[in-house]
This record gives sequence, structure tokens and C-alpha cells, in this order.
Amino acid sequence: MAAIKGLGRNIPYLRQQFAALLGNTSTSVKFICIVVLFSYCLSFSTEAVRLLSVTPGYLLPPAFWIWTAFTFCFLEIHFWEVCVDIVTVGLCGKLIEPLWGAMEMMTFFAIVNFGVAVLSSLFYLFLYMCTNDPDLLFDIHIHGLTGYIAGVAVAVKQIMPDHILVKTPIGKITNRNIPLMVWVMGVILWLFGLLEGTHPTMFLSGLLISWIYLRFYQKHNNGTRGDMADNFTFASFFPNVLQPPIAVVSNTIHGFFVRVGICRKVVRRFDMSNAPPGLIINLPGIDPHDSERRRQIALKALSERLSKDHAKPWQQERAKKHSPVPPAVSIPIPETTTPKPLASPLIPQVSVNIHNHTSNTNT
Repeated sequence: MAAIKGLGRNIPYLRQQFAALLGNTSTSVKFICIVVLFSYCLSFSTEAVRLLSVTPGYLLPPAFWIWTAFTFCFLEIHFWEVCVDIVTVGLCGKLIEPLWGAMEMMTFFAIVNFGVAVLSSLFYLFLYMCTNDPDLLFDIHIHGLTGYIAGVAVAVKQIMPDHILVKTPIGKITNRNIPLMVWVMGVILWLFGLLEGTHPTMFLSGLLISWIYLRFYQKHNNGTRGDMADNFTFASFFPNVLQPPIAVVSNTIHGFFVRVGICRKVVRRFDMSNAPPGLIINLPGIDPHDSERRRQIALKALSERLSKDHAKPWQQERAKKHSPVPPAVSIPIPETTTPKPLASPLIPQVSVNIHNHTSNTNT
């Protein structure tokens, strides 16, 4: 009774917080939250749960209840699950929707949830094949936005991978650690009987589907697809110690998918206009050692040429200083006639005219 009274006193505060969270969000975010609240009211009906949630034995042929792959994500059985869903969708509208746009966010929502329905059903079908237990096909009901929560965690890891959330004595917890940590916590809670087994299954399915879509297929405004960054590899979800073996396995699987045509070969693009100085890109088919050897030869030839060009003026100046032949001296010759000599009584007067280096003598 005291707990109910305490909850009643906090209802105005909770309403204010939800209003602040959902304020200034798009219509799609508000629509998802309203449908989740409405579906929670339907969860009190056993028949509604059976018709709206994914039952692996009914989703697969011959029953083929395909509509449940689109309705299961809005159905929650517990009110705390409804609160978690609304908070997650609201944060998605605040963080991801401004970057992607409403249409891309809804596309991501639909792809992840549909993939979670199919992949989770296939997982329980595999368990049925291993155990021959029909309860795994007809008594399991997959519902809720647990898979989409995993997708949002992966998207946040992609956008802000190194954002520090909590500092602990053993290290820092960043966005890159959240997806795997939440899944491990879900498995632990399931082992202690505090969580349904469908939640870890849906979370892992949502993690895989969302990473595949964001890694290889999401279309960007510049015409490219996916995100081939090194900090968004599948191995980056794991601790540093486990990344090398995980990378070997994931790269092998990716290579197989490339050969069968499911995935395309990775093509890396570089914008050389904004490249830092000294950047070297090795093209396919060229040995890096051969490229380095050619670069050293070119630098050596350029250095020798520059040294020769610099030495030429210095050598010419030095030759002038140490030459045994004196330098030529230019003496200008005036174009006017030379002054007449004084008359002598013994020597007859002679007039000499110099013009253009020719002499004319008048006797």
C-alpha cells in the first residue's frame, strides 16, 4: 500500500519527465510510443498475445503468420518494459533522428525488428532440431523492442564510440562496451530466473541485424553505403584480448559471403584533397618495398640535381678569382677627334681624324 501511495505521489514528476523526453520529437517517435502504450493494454488478453507476438512454430511454414513479424515489437507484457521502450525510442529521437532523418530512422526500425523476428524464430527452430522439444516452437512468444534496443546501442556505438559513460577503478566504460555488456547482463539475469529467455535471444539478434545493416547496406547522402571504419568492425564489440581471434573468424565469414555474392567486396575511398602531408597510399599489385625503393631513388636524384644547380654559381665565382689570365678591361674610345698638336717649326703640321676606327691622313 505504501508503495502504491509513493508511486501515486511521483506520477506528476514522471509525467513531466516523459513530456520533456518526448517533446520536440518527430511524429514517428510519438506514434511508436502511443502504439506501445496501447498494445500494453491488449497484453492482458491471452488471445491478443498469441495473435500479436511471434510464435516460432506459427511464423514459419505451414502456418506462416507473417503479420506477427510486424506487430510483435509493439507488444509488451510488463509495465517496466513499456517504460524502457519509451525511453529508448525517445533517446533515439533525440540522438539519432537529427543525424539520419525520420525516414531513415523508421527504415532502421522496420529492418531491425523484422530481422529480429526471423532470426529469433530460426534460433528456436535450431534448438527444436537439437532437443526435439515442441514447446520451443509453440510455447515461446517473442515480443517487445528488445532487439531494437540492441540496434540503438549499436548505432550509438557507431556515432560516438569513445564517449565515456562511467569511470570505474578497473577502467572506463564507453559506448563501444555497451552492446556486449547489456547482452551478458541479460544472460546472467536469465540464468538466475529474473528475465525471460527471449530477451537475450532478441538482443543478440538485434545486435547482429543492426550491425550488418549499418556496416554494409545503409545508404548515405554522398552515395556510399555502409561504414567500413576500423572502429566499427565486428571484433570491436569484444575486449581487446579477444579481438584478434574474433577478427579471423569474422573476416573468414565475410570472405565467404563475398564469394557467394551476398556481400560486396570492401572498397575504400580516400579524399586526397584533405589528406595530410606525407600520406602514402599503396595501390593493389604494387609491392610496398618496391614503392619505397623507388621513392628513395627519386629523392636521391632530386637532391643531386638541386646540389648541382646550387654549386654552379659558386664554381663560376671561384674560377674568376683563381684564373691566371687577367680579366678583360673595356676602354671606351671617344667618337670626337683628338686635339690638334702644337705647331713645330721643324715638323710639318699633320691632321689625324679618327672616325669609326678608320684613319684619313691629309698632307
